[in-house]
Amino acid sequence: GEVHGAKLTGLLRRAADPHPDGVLLLLDTGGVRLHEANAGLIAISEIMRATLGARAAGIPVVALIGSGNGAFGGMGIVARCCSTVIMSEEGRLSLSGPEVIETVRGVEEFDSRDRALVWRVTGGKHRYLIDQAQVLVPDAISAFAQAAFDALQPDTASADPDAALAALQARHAALKARVQAWGDCNDGLQIWARQGIADPERLALLETDAFLAATAHRSLP
Repeated sequence: GEVHGAKLTGLLRRAADPHPDGVLLLLDTGGVRLHEANAGLIAISEIMRATLGARAAGIPVVALIGSGNGAFGGMGIVARCCSTVIMSEEGRLSLSGPEVIETVRGVEEFDSRDRALVWRVTGGKHRYLIDQAQVLVPDAISAFAQAAFDALQPDTASADPDAALAALQARHAALKARVQAWGDCNDGLQIWARQGIADPERLALLETDAFLAATAHRSLP
Protein backbone atom coordinates (compact mmCIF):
# COMPACT_ATOMS: atom_id res chain seq x y z
CA GLY A 1 0.00 0.00 0.00
CA GLU A 2 0.87 3.67 -0.11
CA VAL A 3 2.16 3.73 3.48
CA HIS A 4 4.25 0.59 3.00
CA GLY A 5 5.66 2.13 -0.16
CA ALA A 6 6.70 5.25 1.71
CA LYS A 7 8.44 3.14 4.34
CA LEU A 8 10.34 1.14 1.75
CA THR A 9 11.33 4.31 -0.09
CA GLY A 10 12.53 5.87 3.17
CA LEU A 11 14.51 2.72 4.01
CA LEU A 12 16.31 2.72 0.67
CA ARG A 13 17.03 6.46 0.75
CA ARG A 14 18.29 6.18 4.32
CA ALA A 15 20.76 3.52 3.23
CA ALA A 16 22.74 6.10 1.25
CA ASP A 17 23.79 7.87 4.48
CA PRO A 18 25.23 5.14 6.78
CA HIS A 19 26.14 3.15 3.64
CA PRO A 20 25.44 -0.37 4.96
CA ASP A 21 26.81 -3.53 3.36
CA GLY A 22 23.50 -3.88 1.51
CA VAL A 23 19.72 -3.80 1.64
CA LEU A 24 17.73 -7.04 1.72
CA LEU A 25 14.15 -7.02 0.46
CA LEU A 26 12.19 -10.09 1.58
CA LEU A 27 9.29 -9.93 -0.85
CA ASP A 28 5.88 -11.50 -0.18
CA THR A 29 3.31 -9.59 -2.19
CA GLY A 30 0.50 -9.90 -4.68
CA GLY A 31 1.10 -6.36 -5.92
CA VAL A 32 -0.36 -2.94 -5.17
CA ARG A 33 -3.76 -2.57 -3.54
CA LEU A 34 -5.98 -1.94 -6.53
CA HIS A 35 -8.36 0.31 -4.61
CA GLU A 36 -5.46 2.71 -3.98
CA ALA A 37 -5.07 3.11 -7.74
CA ASN A 38 -2.57 5.83 -8.69
CA ALA A 39 -1.30 6.23 -5.12
CA GLY A 40 -0.11 2.63 -5.13
CA LEU A 41 1.46 2.95 -8.58
CA ILE A 42 3.28 6.14 -7.58
CA ALA A 43 4.59 4.35 -4.48
CA ILE A 44 6.04 1.63 -6.72
CA SER A 45 7.76 4.20 -8.94
CA GLU A 46 9.27 5.86 -5.87
CA ILE A 47 10.56 2.50 -4.59
CA MET A 48 12.11 1.80 -7.99
CA ARG A 49 13.84 5.19 -8.03
CA ALA A 50 15.11 4.70 -4.47
CA THR A 51 16.35 1.18 -5.33
CA LEU A 52 18.34 2.46 -8.29
CA GLY A 53 19.57 5.38 -6.19
CA ALA A 54 20.94 3.01 -3.55
CA ARG A 55 22.64 0.95 -6.23
CA ALA A 56 24.14 4.09 -7.78
CA ALA A 57 25.64 4.80 -4.37
CA GLY A 58 27.38 1.42 -4.53
CA ILE A 59 24.97 -0.35 -2.14
CA PRO A 60 23.75 -3.76 -3.34
CA VAL A 61 20.00 -4.28 -3.09
CA VAL A 62 19.10 -7.97 -2.92
CA ALA A 63 15.61 -9.39 -3.46
CA LEU A 64 14.77 -12.68 -1.74
CA ILE A 65 11.64 -14.49 -2.94
CA GLY A 66 10.55 -17.74 -1.36
CA SER A 67 7.22 -16.93 0.21
CA GLY A 68 3.71 -18.22 -0.21
CA ASN A 69 2.52 -15.23 -2.22
CA GLY A 70 5.69 -14.64 -4.24
CA ALA A 71 6.42 -11.26 -5.82
CA PHE A 72 3.81 -10.01 -8.26
CA GLY A 73 2.70 -6.68 -9.65
CA GLY A 74 4.72 -3.56 -8.99
CA MET A 75 7.02 -5.26 -6.51
CA GLY A 76 7.80 -7.81 -9.18
CA ILE A 77 9.20 -4.89 -11.19
CA VAL A 78 11.11 -3.64 -8.14
CA ALA A 79 12.68 -7.08 -7.74
CA ARG A 80 14.07 -6.85 -11.27
CA CYS A 81 15.59 -3.46 -10.38
CA CYS A 82 17.67 -5.11 -7.65
CA SER A 83 21.31 -6.05 -8.09
CA THR A 84 20.57 -9.73 -7.32
CA VAL A 85 17.39 -11.81 -7.24
CA ILE A 86 17.49 -14.93 -5.06
CA MET A 87 14.61 -17.41 -5.32
CA SER A 88 13.60 -20.83 -4.15
CA GLU A 89 11.64 -23.24 -6.32
CA GLU A 90 8.54 -22.42 -4.26
CA GLY A 91 8.87 -18.68 -4.88
CA ARG A 92 7.12 -16.99 -7.80
CA LEU A 93 7.94 -13.83 -9.72
CA SER A 94 5.80 -12.11 -12.33
CA LEU A 95 4.14 -8.85 -13.31
CA SER A 96 0.58 -10.13 -13.64
CA GLY A 97 -0.62 -13.00 -11.47
CA PRO A 98 -2.26 -16.11 -12.96
CA GLU A 99 -5.74 -15.10 -11.79
CA VAL A 100 -5.35 -11.64 -13.31
CA ILE A 101 -4.26 -13.06 -16.67
CA GLU A 102 -7.14 -15.53 -16.68
CA THR A 103 -9.67 -12.81 -15.78
CA VAL A 104 -8.50 -10.43 -18.50
CA ARG A 105 -7.55 -12.86 -21.28
CA GLY A 106 -9.57 -15.97 -20.50
CA VAL A 107 -8.76 -19.46 -19.30
CA GLU A 108 -7.55 -20.37 -22.79
CA GLU A 109 -4.69 -17.91 -22.32
CA PHE A 110 -3.75 -19.08 -18.83
CA ASP A 111 -5.46 -21.58 -16.54
CA SER A 112 -4.78 -20.34 -13.01
CA ARG A 113 -6.06 -23.65 -11.58
CA ASP A 114 -3.24 -25.54 -13.30
CA ARG A 115 -0.75 -25.24 -10.45
CA ALA A 116 2.01 -27.07 -12.34
CA LEU A 117 1.66 -24.59 -15.21
CA VAL A 118 1.72 -21.66 -12.77
CA TRP A 119 5.05 -22.77 -11.33
CA ARG A 120 6.49 -23.65 -14.75
CA VAL A 121 5.84 -20.07 -15.84
CA THR A 122 6.31 -17.97 -12.71
CA GLY A 123 8.22 -20.26 -10.33
CA GLY A 124 11.80 -20.00 -9.16
CA LYS A 125 13.16 -22.74 -11.42
CA HIS A 126 11.80 -21.09 -14.56
CA ARG A 127 12.94 -17.60 -13.55
CA TYR A 128 16.41 -18.99 -12.92
CA LEU A 129 16.51 -20.78 -16.26
CA ILE A 130 15.67 -17.61 -18.20
CA ASP A 131 18.12 -15.54 -16.11
CA GLN A 132 15.54 -13.41 -14.31
CA ALA A 133 16.75 -14.81 -10.98
CA GLN A 134 20.51 -15.02 -10.53
CA VAL A 135 20.50 -17.53 -7.66
CA LEU A 136 18.26 -20.54 -6.96
CA VAL A 137 18.38 -22.01 -3.45
CA PRO A 138 16.58 -24.73 -1.49
CA ASP A 139 13.55 -23.48 0.42
CA ALA A 140 15.39 -23.04 3.73
CA ILE A 141 16.26 -19.94 5.73
CA SER A 142 19.89 -21.01 6.03
CA ALA A 143 20.20 -21.32 2.23
CA PHE A 144 18.69 -17.87 1.69
CA ALA A 145 20.98 -16.41 4.36
CA GLN A 146 24.11 -17.84 2.76
CA ALA A 147 23.05 -16.67 -0.70
CA ALA A 148 22.33 -13.17 0.62
CA PHE A 149 25.73 -13.09 2.32
CA ASP A 150 27.39 -14.06 -0.95
CA ALA A 151 25.45 -11.37 -2.84
CA LEU A 152 26.49 -8.54 -0.52
CA GLN A 153 29.43 -7.38 -2.57
CA PRO A 154 29.86 -3.66 -3.39
CA ASP A 155 27.72 -2.75 -6.41
CA THR A 156 30.59 -1.18 -8.32
CA ALA A 157 28.99 -1.71 -11.75
CA SER A 158 25.96 0.43 -10.89
CA ALA A 159 28.18 3.11 -9.37
CA ASP A 160 30.14 3.42 -12.63
CA PRO A 161 27.93 5.23 -15.23
CA ASP A 162 29.74 3.67 -18.21
CA ALA A 163 29.50 0.15 -16.79
CA ALA A 164 25.86 0.68 -15.81
CA LEU A 165 24.95 1.86 -19.32
CA ALA A 166 26.79 -1.05 -20.92
CA ALA A 167 25.00 -3.52 -18.63
CA LEU A 168 21.63 -1.97 -19.45
CA GLN A 169 22.28 -2.13 -23.19
CA ALA A 170 23.37 -5.76 -22.89
CA ARG A 171 20.21 -6.59 -20.94
CA HIS A 172 18.01 -4.93 -23.56
CA ALA A 173 19.74 -6.89 -26.31
CA ALA A 174 19.29 -10.15 -24.38
CA LEU A 175 15.59 -9.48 -23.80
CA LYS A 176 15.05 -8.79 -27.50
CA ALA A 177 16.86 -11.99 -28.44
CA ARG A 178 14.80 -14.04 -25.98
CA VAL A 179 11.50 -12.67 -27.25
CA GLN A 180 12.55 -13.69 -30.75
CA ALA A 181 13.68 -17.13 -29.56
CA TRP A 182 10.79 -17.94 -27.21
CA GLY A 183 7.99 -15.57 -28.18
CA ASP A 184 5.75 -18.33 -29.53
CA CYS A 185 6.09 -20.54 -26.43
CA ASN A 186 3.18 -20.83 -24.00
CA ASP A 187 4.74 -23.15 -21.44
CA GLY A 188 8.05 -23.25 -19.61
CA LEU A 189 8.63 -26.78 -20.88
CA GLN A 190 8.89 -25.49 -24.45
CA ILE A 191 11.46 -22.87 -23.47
CA TRP A 192 13.50 -25.40 -21.51
CA ALA A 193 13.57 -27.74 -24.50
CA ARG A 194 14.84 -24.94 -26.73
CA GLN A 195 17.62 -24.32 -24.23
CA GLY A 196 18.94 -27.79 -25.06
CA ILE A 197 17.83 -29.37 -21.78
CA ALA A 198 17.19 -33.09 -22.15
CA ASP A 199 13.88 -34.40 -20.76
CA PRO A 200 12.69 -30.98 -19.52
CA GLU A 201 9.52 -32.47 -18.02
CA ARG A 202 11.60 -34.14 -15.29
CA LEU A 203 13.02 -30.84 -13.98
CA ALA A 204 10.01 -30.10 -11.82
CA LEU A 205 10.68 -33.27 -9.82
CA LEU A 206 14.35 -32.60 -9.11
CA GLU A 207 15.70 -31.22 -5.85
CA THR A 208 17.53 -27.91 -6.15
CA ASP A 209 21.08 -29.28 -6.30
CA ALA A 210 20.17 -31.94 -8.87
CA PHE A 211 18.25 -29.35 -10.87
CA LEU A 212 21.23 -27.00 -10.98
CA ALA A 213 23.48 -29.81 -12.15
CA ALA A 214 21.02 -30.92 -14.84
CA THR A 215 20.68 -27.40 -16.24
CA ALA A 216 24.26 -26.20 -15.92
CA HIS A 217 24.81 -26.30 -19.67
CA ARG A 218 21.59 -24.61 -20.75
CA SER A 219 21.87 -22.10 -23.58
CA LEU A 220 20.55 -18.53 -23.44
CA PRO A 221 20.02 -16.37 -26.54
